Amino acid sequence: MDIANKHIVITGAARGLGFTMAEHIMAKGAVVSIVDIDPEAVEQAVSKLSESGKAYGYVANVADEASVESMFESMKRDHKEINGLINNAGILRDGLLVKQRDGQLTKMPLSQWQSVIDVNLTGVFLCGREAAAWMLETETKGVVINISSIAKAGNIGQTNYSAAKAGVTAMSVTWAKELARYGIRVADIAPGFIATEMTNAMKPEAKERVGKMVPLGDWGQPVHIAQGAVFILENDYYSGRTLEIDAALRL
Repeated sequence: MDIANKHIVITGAARGLGFTMAEHIMAKGAVVSIVDIDPEAVEQAVSKLSESGKAYGYVANVADEASVESMFESMKRDHKEINGLINNAGILRDGLLVKQRDGQLTKMPLSQWQSVIDVNLTGVFLCGREAAAWMLETETKGVVINISSIAKAGNIGQTNYSAAKAGVTAMSVTWAKELARYGIRVADIAPGFIATEMTNAMKPEAKERVGKMVPLGDWGQPVHIAQGAVFILENDYYSGRTLEIDAALRL
């Protein structure tokens, strides 16, 4: 797909990885709609993006069905169709399943599990469902890209995150098979360790340790994932697969 003048929607795009993807995709001439839960951040991001192209902003909680449906209805009033969706919104709430220290046993609270599942898995489902429905309504041959993670294979301290990302990959394959008859492609990207605002909150010693784990010797940058997203959008024969961008790291 030639993405020039195409309408691409990116969730969790007011900052970090999503914002970089928006910049990179707009540089190719696309019209971008960014979605985020923070109204002020959305306004600031759209203002900055609009300096180089057409950008729109929408506020939604991707984990809430009514919020997602309302956001898509608003978007339909501004755009005749959707050509691409990147499900990028996500959160971290890391912790061990159970832990015992000094005779004290602690367990991961259900709320810590559920919050990550709600945003990282259910949010992908809700936005993907609405985007696919819109594509069918307008007979648009579009693309859905879901952001997974190499943590989908399992990572210590990330029961919730790993489970959600494994589910994202499984949904991507399922949707690719279901939607192919309509000319809709679906794929997911599994980033390795990428330097973003979210990961920068880690302790310095933890970030240094992670960097040493990567075979190429350093953290990835958001632009590396943005390049992968453009590849999937533009390659009309890529569907149902995971694009792993991780500098040869395997957890």
